Amino acid sequence: MTRVLQETRIYPQRWYDPLLGYFFRFAASGYLPASWFREPLPQPAERKAVQGKPRLEIVSHCWRYSNMLAYQLSSFVNYPPTRLSAVITVFYAEEDVETCELLDFIGRHEVSNIEWNWQPLPKNKLFRRGIGRNMAARSSKADWLWFTDCDIIFHEGCLDSLADAVQGRRDTLLFPREERTTPMLASSDPMLQEGRTPQLVDIPAEKFSLHSRDVAKGAFQIVHGDVARAVGYCAGLSLYQTPSDHWCKCYEDRAFRWLIGTHGVPINVDGVYQIRHIHKGRYKEGSQLSKVRSKIRRMQE
Repeated sequence: MTRVLQETRIYPQRWYDPLLGYFFRFAASGYLPASWFREPLPQPAERKAVQGKPRLEIVSHCWRYSNMLAYQLSSFVNYPPTRLSAVITVFYAEEDVETCELLDFIGRHEVSNIEWNWQPLPKNKLFRRGIGRNMAARSSKADWLWFTDCDIIFHEGCLDSLADAVQGRRDTLLFPREERTTPMLASSDPMLQEGRTPQLVDIPAEKFSLHSRDVAKGAFQIVHGDVARAVGYCAGLSLYQTPSDHWCKCYEDRAFRWLIGTHGVPINVDGVYQIRHIHKGRYKEGSQLSKVRSKIRRMQE
């Protein structure tokens, strides 16, 4: 169920970390050479090109989002792959009781070509998403890693179409050309309420509309396994390997693309769905910050 992940360097919090945040965001705009901050990338000719049945690792983080993670994990049970094998890695904190209950429920399901891999972390490490992603990148045995979020659903045909799309490829970074999303859902929406009880759930596909993508943003980064093992996930940027006492904005996604030198190559992958939601689970419900963030998301919508 849980495998031991490779130890990665964790940095202590420092007074100048906010300044580092601005510095790394400046660097990731292309003003400094990425090679200063990472180990060498393996050349394409050195990377494994899988022909046949690839091994995939899907990596997500969950903090108080169990009602959406339920849809993601259920999709692997409802629509298991036949043309690839997948390790499903979820980083979580034991204080998040609802997520623990969901993982316990899902973990009792034996699914063909699926291996569950639950990874508990202290909250302060979970809150910096780059830490878990770096641990997974360094330790994975997979041919490809898909770094995602827990509101992404791998619906019917998704993983098998991905298996077809990566045949013989050595690209650094891929991403699905299209996805289907909901409108911004309120926390009272029946779909979000149904996911609050540990059970197998499925989406009403008619609520989702089709959208195209043009870059491998945070939840849609499909990285070649040899690249991930070589450079990790922002392993050389100390801020993104530093624990935090609150959930951090995920600026490391952009930094990672800068480090590996690409925004990704689009591929055709079926059945990629995303649940979009107004209320952020990582903010305390009813708090002023939660209210402000919800208003911002409504305005964005």
